[in-house]
Amino acid sequence: MDPRRHVPRTDVVLADPRLVAARESLGGALVKAAVSRAQDLARSGAISTASVADTAAALLPRTAATMTPVINATGVLVHTNLGRAPLSAAARKAVRAAAGCTDVEFDLASGKRGRRGAGALDALARAVPAAGAVHVVNNNAAALALAATALAAGREIIVSRGELIEIGDGFRLPDLLQSTGARIREVGTTNRTSLDDYRQAICAGTAFILKVHPSNYLIEGFTASVSVRELASLGALVVGDIGSGLLRPNPVLPGEPDADSWLRAGAGLVTASGDKLLGGPQAGLVLGRPETVSRLARHPLARALRVDKLTLAALEATLTGPAAPVMQAMTAALSSIRRRADAHAERLAGAGVDCRAVPTAVAVGGGGGPGVTLPSAALSLPEQLAAELRSGAAVRRGDGPAVVGRIEGGRLLLDLRAVEPADDERLAAAVLAVAARDGARSPAAAASADGVSCPARE
Repeated sequence: MDPRRHVPRTDVVLADPRLVAARESLGGALVKAAVSRAQDLARSGAISTASVADTAAALLPRTAATMTPVINATGVLVHTNLGRAPLSAAARKAVRAAAGCTDVEFDLASGKRGRRGAGALDALARAVPAAGAVHVVNNNAAALALAATALAAGREIIVSRGELIEIGDGFRLPDLLQSTGARIREVGTTNRTSLDDYRQAICAGTAFILKVHPSNYLIEGFTASVSVRELASLGALVVGDIGSGLLRPNPVLPGEPDADSWLRAGAGLVTASGDKLLGGPQAGLVLGRPETVSRLARHPLARALRVDKLTLAALEATLTGPAAPVMQAMTAALSSIRRRADAHAERLAGAGVDCRAVPTAVAVGGGGGPGVTLPSAALSLPEQLAAELRSGAAVRRGDGPAVVGRIEGGRLLLDLRAVEPADDERLAAAVLAVAARDGARSPAAAASADGVSCPARE
C-alpha cells in the first residue's frame, strides 16, 4: 500500500493540543501552513507519518510576524539594516504595557481628553533644558519636512553646498526640502562656506537658515564652515539638523553636535533622531522656541506624521530609564569586553571549535560619530559559519537568534562591543551548535582526531 495514504488528515493533526494552543497566539493560517508542510514531508518520505504533528509543532514560527531576532556582532553599534538602536529592557517593558488600551490621549483624573503623549513630551523637555517646547514625529526626515512645510513653503531655505547630503537609501536632502514647496538657496562651496556667504543670501524671501550635521562622512583639509552661534548672529531663524540624536554633550563623542548645545548657541529649532545615539525607538524629535514648535505641531501635516502609543511609551522609558544599550556599548570598558572575548574563545576552543579572541575596532554607525572608532574585541571563527549563523536551520526553527558578524581577512568576526552581556550565552550556544554541524574544528582538535599530536602554543 502507498505509504502516503497513511499521512494523517489535516483536521486530525490540527487537533493536537500544541497546535490548538498555537492557533490562539499565531492564528489559524500560520498553524495550517506548518501542518501542510509537515504532511508534504511525510508524503516525500522525509519524515514518518507518525511524526507529522511533532514536525508541524517544530515548524511553527515563534511569532505571527516574520522579523527574526538578531544578535548584532557586526562591529557597527547602530546598524541601520538591523533596526538601529535596540531598545532597553525598560523601553521593551513599556511597549508591552502600552500594547493594549492606554491613556495615551486621555486624562484619567477628569475623564476627558488629555494631552497626547504627555509623559513622553515632558521627559523629552526635561532631557533638553534649553528647549522651550518639544514635539515628536515619526522620524528625523519627517521632522525636517514638517519644518520646511510649516515655515518655508513658497520661500527660501539657505543651506551650505557642503551640507546638501544624501540621507540614506538614495533619498537626498534637496529633494526632501523641495518636495515641501520650499526653494533652496545654496551658498558657499562643497568644502568652504563663510559667514558672508550666508549674510549675502538673506533677503525678504528667506524662511530660515538650515545647518545640517553631515553625520555620515567627514570633509578634511582645506575646509571652512560656520557655527550655529555665528549663524544666529545674522538675525534669521536658524534650524539645525543634528541627525544622530545626541541630546547633550557626550565625552565619548566630543566632536558630535548635540541638541542642547545648538539651542543654547541660538538655533530656533533643532531636529534629531530617536533611534540612533539616544537609543530609543524610531522617532523625529523637534525641539526649540515655543512659538516655532507650536507652528509645526499645529500644522495639518503634523497629524500625518504623528507617532503611535508604542513609540511614545518606548521614547519615554528610554529618556527616563537606565542607559540604553547603545550608550552602554559605547561606554563599556575595553577590559570587560576583552575578558568576555577570552572567556568565549577558551570555552569554544575547548569544545574543539576553531576560535580565538582578536582585537578589533568598531564604528558608531547610524550617522553618529563619523570617523570615530572604538577599540573592541571579537571572536575569530571560520568564514564558513557565517551563513549558518545568520539563517541556518536553528534560526528557521526558532531555536535560537540569528547572529550577524562581518568577514575580514577570510575569517568571520563576531564583535562583542555591541552584544549585550545578557546575550553572551545565546551567542556561544549558537556558535557551538553550528560548529558541531559544520565540523569547524580547531587545528589542534582536528589533528587530535586524526591521531596527530600538536605542540602546545607558546
